[in-house]
Amino acid sequence: MSVYLDYQSSKPVDPRVVEAMLPYFRENFGNPSALHREGDSATEVLEASRRTIARFIGANPEEIIFTSGATEANNHALIGYALRNKDKGNHIVISEIEHISIHNIAKYLERNGFTVSRIPVDQYGRVSIEKLAERVNERTVMVSIGYANNEIGTIQPVSEIGQFCRKRNIAFHSDAVAAQGLLPIDVKKENIDMLSMSSNDLYGPKGLGVLYVADTIRVNPIIIGGGQERGLRSGTENIAAIAGMKRAVEIVEQEMEDEVRRFTQYRDRLIREVLTAVPRCYLNGHPVMRLPNNAHFRFDGIEGESLLLSFKEQSIAVSTGSACSSRTLEPSHTLIALGLLHEEAHGSLEVTFGRYNKDGDVDAILQVLPAVVQRLRQMSPLYKE
Repeated sequence: MSVYLDYQSSKPVDPRVVEAMLPYFRENFGNPSALHREGDSATEVLEASRRTIARFIGANPEEIIFTSGATEANNHALIGYALRNKDKGNHIVISEIEHISIHNIAKYLERNGFTVSRIPVDQYGRVSIEKLAERVNERTVMVSIGYANNEIGTIQPVSEIGQFCRKRNIAFHSDAVAAQGLLPIDVKKENIDMLSMSSNDLYGPKGLGVLYVADTIRVNPIIIGGGQERGLRSGTENIAAIAGMKRAVEIVEQEMEDEVRRFTQYRDRLIREVLTAVPRCYLNGHPVMRLPNNAHFRFDGIEGESLLLSFKEQSIAVSTGSACSSRTLEPSHTLIALGLLHEEAHGSLEVTFGRYNKDGDVDAILQVLPAVVQRLRQMSPLYKE
């Protein structure tokens, strides 16, 4: 029986979510743009879902835009806002450890007349307000900082960043995919102008996301068509998936407190016992300001890919970093930004817990890890006692 410890890369759809989605494939299949009863029924589902998701993050329903996923939401936030406000300025600020989608969007904007500054982070992956202040200027129109890092689990000082941007009339966008469902989010209290979310990271269906856009913010649409979603994101809404995300959010609202308590126990036990049992092993990310389900290690003298394959033989699924950039052999840009050498960054292992993990899953990885590390080090020309 396999042990799944890679919840950051993908989550299963909760059976309760699947049940909520089923009626919208056959019985209630109407298009919300249609002017008949079936269309009205779909519209009711659409708007009820919008209200539920808005409540979840402290927003207003009309500020919720459905997208095909968090990557599209990130594109819409950065490109849509940059194009709409280019007369005010052409400078954007991100951090060095943003998700790969943000980095690639930034490169696209740089090729199209914008300038992008990248804030260095400290050894734990935290952005400081001082470093942010050094990089903004009179042409800065937007700052995009992820709520928490999807690899090392470090939580950013979002409220302070939001307050800093609000005082300077700079739009603040945050990719909240890694944090949603694990941390309480309130976009109004935290002065967040735009926020990206993913359905699957709440145990909902893949292929659906949300972009929160504050009613004070104006962005250009980047998908043009029939004018759905207030004209900001054209295309017939995926009502089945949207109903699924609504149910996923409702479950998270009911269960997040208990889940976070359980994940924290798993995380803390794993970190404590791995650092004790394995010599020359280190924790990546902030020791305290980190996601409750994330444990990210590096081991001297071995490669994370070898660890991953060794665990695969034991039917344990773990990760070496972001699944969205796992096809490249380059070390994680996040780990390099922490100041690690390439060989150090390559020796990393990410474990993320989720809804269906049990105490025995922690036991399983603890039983295997020390011996795997010892065996790989014995074969490694890089490791010296």
